[in-house]
Order: sequence, then structure tokens, then C-alpha cells
Amino acid sequence: MMTRHRTIITFVTSLALLFGAASLQAQVGKGLLDPNIATEGELQVLPHMTPAIAKALMEKRPFLSVLDLNAFLLGQKLSAEQAAEFYRKAFVHINLNTGTREEITLIPGAAARMAREFMEYRPWKTWTQFDKEIGKYVGQQETDRLKQYVFIPINLNTATDEDFLTVPGAGQRMLREFKEYRPWKTKEQFDKEIGKYVGPKETSRLWRYFVIP
Repeated sequence: MMTRHRTIITFVTSLALLFGAASLQAQVGKGLLDPNIATEGELQVLPHMTPAIAKALMEKRPFLSVLDLNAFLLGQKLSAEQAAEFYRKAFVHINLNTGTREEITLIPGAAARMAREFMEYRPWKTWTQFDKEIGKYVGQQETDRLKQYVFIPINLNTATDEDFLTVPGAGQRMLREFKEYRPWKTKEQFDKEIGKYVGPKETSRLWRYFVIP
């Protein structure tokens, strides 16, 4: 009886560790500038930016998807090739679990085949899973490059400080607020509580990185 009890405890502990590890890796990819939080000076030195375009970009943001950003850049008379050069330095992250084929193919070097693979292995839960599945098709260097453009939705109720701080623009103050209002139950609650500290546009920008299971 005691042996069986220990076995059950070990199994439950293993599950907790497993899900804990998954939570640790539900994050936003690092390496690229986020156009939604970049300064005007940072924007001006990006490929094909002019002072006028950088200023217009700041007035237009936040862009809640890379499709919105792409429409803006093309509207500023950049070609698709010039926009792609911009995306090698700055990008609006794509949700790995909901991103569309149109979004994914805006990632430089990610053709229709890679969009198909991104969508096939949903739901994505960890970077380890991403490395394993996408690593079937490309090397680790390319897998790491692709991770810069995407994010795995972060569980608002279980995320660690490390998870939260991968969200572009989420500093220590916002980290405290994310944790203070746990347990989160609805988007409406998020809008209300986080809306006490930032405007509705910023609340919407932050919300896109999270999930409440």
C-alpha cells in the first residue's frame, strides 16, 4: 500500500515538474526590435526608414499583428522586398498557435512549407517542442532564427517572472500587476485591471501575448 502511495506521489510530482517546465518556456522570442515599443531614433536607423516614416509609424502604433504593420509599410511606398529587409531587424511577433499562413510567410525566409509546419504541430507549448519539430526540417541555427519572430502564448496564472519579462515593454511594474490580480478569469478582467495603469491600446497590445486556459 505504501509503495503504491509513493508511486502516485511520484507521478503527480512528475506531472507538476513537466507542466512547470512547459510554463517556463511559454515565452516571446528574443533578438528583434519590436516596432511597437521602439524609440523614434531606433526606428530611423532600420532599413528603408526615413524620419517621416518613423514618425508616422509611432503615431499609428500599436500594430496588433504583423499584417497591420505590413499594410502600413506598403502604404508608405516600401516594396515587399524592402519590407522584408525591415523584418530582418524588426517585427511584430506572431502567435504560434493562432498565426495565419499570411502572417507566417512574412517572416523572411519562411515560405509556404514552413507555414505548413508551424500550423501542423499546434498546439505549441514549449520551445523544446519547437526545436524538436521544426528541427526535422532545418538546423538549430535556423530554428533559433525563426524563434525570434514568434511567441508561445503565456499562461497569465502560472507564468514565471522570466516568462512575463520576455513580453516586449513589460517591465517590473507591469510584472507586479500581472501577478497581483491572479487568478485571472477573463479578458474583460484583464482589460479592467491592467487598464488602470495603461491606456486601452497598450492593454490590447499586452493581451495578445497571454492566454487564460
